[in-house]
Amino acid sequence: MNRDIDQNNVLKSLTHRLQEHLSILYPEKDIEDLSTRLIEAMDVTNHCHGPVKHANHWDQADIFVITYGDSIQKEEEKPLVTLHNFLKSELIDTISAVHILPFFPYCSDDGFAIMDYSSVNEGLGEWEDITAIAQDFDLMADLVINHCSSRGVWFENYKKGQEPGASYFVEADPDENLSKVVRPRTSPLLRKVETVNGTRYVWCTFSHDQVDLNFKNPDVLIEFAKIIHLYLSQGVKVFRLDAVAFLWKVPGTNCLNLPETHEIVRLIRTLVEHYDPGAIIITETNIPNRENLTYFGNANEAHAIYNFSLPPLLLNTLLTGDCHYLQMWMMSMPPAQMGTTYFNFIASHDGIGLRPAEGILSDTEIDDLIQTVESFGGKVSWRALDNGENKPYEINISLFDALKGTEQKGKDEWQIQRFLCAHAIMLALEGIPAIYIHSFFGTQNDHDRVEKLGHNRAINRHQWNYNQLLEKLSDQDNHHAHIFTGLKNLINIRKKQDAFHPNATQFTLHLGTKIFAFWRQSIYRDQSIFALNNITDEPQEVLLSDINLIETNDWFDLISDIRYDDLKGKLILKPYQTVWISNKY
Repeated sequence: MNRDIDQNNVLKSLTHRLQEHLSILYPEKDIEDLSTRLIEAMDVTNHCHGPVKHANHWDQADIFVITYGDSIQKEEEKPLVTLHNFLKSELIDTISAVHILPFFPYCSDDGFAIMDYSSVNEGLGEWEDITAIAQDFDLMADLVINHCSSRGVWFENYKKGQEPGASYFVEADPDENLSKVVRPRTSPLLRKVETVNGTRYVWCTFSHDQVDLNFKNPDVLIEFAKIIHLYLSQGVKVFRLDAVAFLWKVPGTNCLNLPETHEIVRLIRTLVEHYDPGAIIITETNIPNRENLTYFGNANEAHAIYNFSLPPLLLNTLLTGDCHYLQMWMMSMPPAQMGTTYFNFIASHDGIGLRPAEGILSDTEIDDLIQTVESFGGKVSWRALDNGENKPYEINISLFDALKGTEQKGKDEWQIQRFLCAHAIMLALEGIPAIYIHSFFGTQNDHDRVEKLGHNRAINRHQWNYNQLLEKLSDQDNHHAHIFTGLKNLINIRKKQDAFHPNATQFTLHLGTKIFAFWRQSIYRDQSIFALNNITDEPQEVLLSDINLIETNDWFDLISDIRYDDLKGKLILKPYQTVWISNKY
């Protein structure tokens, strides 16, 4: 009986919270009816849970790998089965979670133009292959919520004037002034479409294959509640809200980060955490840093936000041998509240975004960065400005090749050390680390794939043959094996350290611009780690007295196991060397 009372109280609380969200989004609609429809769509009536505020759903042992479902392939085997087998055999003791990029039927953009949200791309496998992976790892999936495929059923119905779909898309007048709209592409914003109701113009933030959904229509929200429920039932634990910053459109504004967009994120979190209190919402918002931080809300929006400024700033640091901007940025980053954290990455299926570096690096410094990366085989993607000009949006290159050398000297012999240094920095920072699968292998630029597919992002979306990959990883004479072993070693050290908890204290240390250094302290203050990183191609000297190590403690490097008995002595860091000086194993 008490359980029934508690369940009813939680359900009443959920209903009340949903109605608060809905009254902001749809003030002229029947919010009682909408809240009922949302609860039914999520199927939470009989098993509604009360979420715990400010609960951390992670610790220092949480490591994500980001991958496409077919990044590793084997003849006559479903790619999702091949991926699962590789993860179990090679990374089961290293990672805790896997982000499988969109694994649904699609028409373009390597999965992000979804034709059917409810099924698995038959070229990858079936739902049972997804749930099998979810049994061994926490599973993260994309909720591609801003747009869907122009070849899906919804858009076909739109052209026919039939539901579901007839009212699911954003229309606009081509004569209306939409110059303020911020976009990450250079293609025209509006696409002309012939429908049974005549010529219409639909909104396409990203491409004409990806038509923006109309969340001013609550039926679209209901559809996505059903989709979320389906994913949860198939084992998805973490939701990546793809391109969510563009979700709500109001002509005359920039249509970016609008209040209604934030309200949608809050509503989705309310639904998800009442179905599963341990589920996590992560926002993917490739925008300037200050705007990105707003998606934490007051610990009531995203559990975690993609730390988009880290990749371009860390790349700039290692290519220039100067960590000034990385230090300044790090000092400006507020500690995440308990129950929230940063999602750290330095490479992904997309390029290295440049918008998050705006306001930190100057245009000249960004141009220098671009020129250096282009000399290492990289490419540049562009976005359109409201004055008709184009501006660099992202760098497209494999991270391993992006770190071939420096701006001043070009290619050198320090590529592997520089690459491992980049990951050592990320692994030590506040937040949850996510490693792109190709970073584990040190995969290089795939220019053949760019030529074949015709888009720049393909350069970092190589597809490995399973057997050839295992052969590479077992041959210690090549860089693939060196990197794979080196990253696994760093990760397995990190996972044991309380001071590397995603919410442990972090302070920037000032040891000049050639050593990027910071201090982490565990939540219970029983472990301190001083992370020192030589970000140059020359040895650097550090006086141990400058780090202020407490003399009553024993100090040693977690990576090399070297002990520091003379705290008035000095430490010589080799090019791109990292030390994690700790008082506790």
